[in-house]
Amino acid sequence: MESTKVKNGQILIAEPFMWDSNFKRSVILLCDHNEEGSLGFILNKPLDMRIDELIADFPEFEAPVFFGGPVQTDTVHYIHSVGDLLEGSAKISPGVYWGGDFEKLKVLIRSQLILPKDIRFFVGYSGWSEGQLKEELTEGSWVISEMHANYVFRSNPDELWTEAMTHKGDAFTVIAQMPDYINWN
Repeated sequence: MESTKVKNGQILIAEPFMWDSNFKRSVILLCDHNEEGSLGFILNKPLDMRIDELIADFPEFEAPVFFGGPVQTDTVHYIHSVGDLLEGSAKISPGVYWGGDFEKLKVLIRSQLILPKDIRFFVGYSGWSEGQLKEELTEGSWVISEMHANYVFRSNPDELWTEAMTHKGDAFTVIAQMPDYINWN
């Protein structure tokens, strides 16, 4: 079944009637998907804080922090566009990298070689155990789509769910126009 073929670098778009407040109208970038489970970050749930307010020894840096998901909310992760500068980064999709050397990251920020437009920080992550994501896909909880670097670095988080659903095309364009609550229609 095509709808359950998942790979790193794709996005999961929440179906419009998902009630789980963690994932309602969310767009998740899958960074690690294998037989043992899956891990990703919600791209469109900004928190009201900056990374330099969250981490004490972090250089002054006006980069927002996003809610990555409900798993291990005491951890910080980052997605960026500068994999060629940051050792240890994992390429997720064209122009999108995950992680890398944290101390080198701080040096690159202090030297202004990484700017807020180049990186997104996340508190926690979204995770699925073995077979769990496949089951949720079979149930229709998620729509799989291709990732565009603009989703992370250029899109307005408040509009990302609609944008990603519209880019999927066909019937998804109609779904993208559905109100948040059907009784509002």
